[in-house]
Amino acid sequence: MAMESTTSGLPYYRADPTSTPRGAVVVIHEIWGLNGQIKSVADRLAAEGYAAVAPDLFSSVGLTPEVGAELERLMHGTEEERHRAQPLLREKTTPIRSPEFAEQALAHLSSLVDDLAGTTVTVTGFCFGGTYAFALAAADRRIAAAAPFYGSAPEDADLAAIAGPVLAFYGADDERITGALPDVERAMRRSGVDFEAVVYENTGHAFFNDTNPSAFRAGPAADAWSRLLDFFGRATAQD
Repeated sequence: MAMESTTSGLPYYRADPTSTPRGAVVVIHEIWGLNGQIKSVADRLAAEGYAAVAPDLFSSVGLTPEVGAELERLMHGTEEERHRAQPLLREKTTPIRSPEFAEQALAHLSSLVDDLAGTTVTVTGFCFGGTYAFALAAADRRIAAAAPFYGSAPEDADLAAIAGPVLAFYGADDERITGALPDVERAMRRSGVDFEAVVYENTGHAFFNDTNPSAFRAGPAADAWSRLLDFFGRATAQD
């Protein structure tokens, strides 16, 4: 069963399994917002027995799913379309780069965890959402496991506060992200975090997004999905 609703003023999409959930997963969207691809990830998790909740963190600052979809279309279009879209993308994403937005977004995400109380809560996210999957795990010790996809570990996060294991996925060709990975691994070790990075060769950013034909890589995406399910399965089995 799937539905759209709000909590504390935050819109979200929720997909539930047909039987008692084995746990809950917060699914955090890419820079394009809460679109159909992210909802499909929630649906797939529900089919595996999880209550999956995907919040819309952007509509409150004007980057609605409709705006995000048009920006994504243009950025993946012709050279002329990409050129035209770049200033609009900068304009629409400026609010989400502020400390105030980060504080509000984490508060909203923690409110979702409040709503999921009574079950084991894990988190995954993609690109922007991967970064916030790291951040939520650092901000809320109720997160039992985090699985960020091609996200940056936020510099100001208290990594030592992460209570559960972290399994992170990267494409080797995504050098902007993977270039920082050795520093992330050292920081995780210093903080005592159970951290594993899976890096796929000949693979770039957004490899899990099956609506992006230029970035999607079926083999790495399938392997990452299998690993994610095993990872969350172990985390929820400990409940």
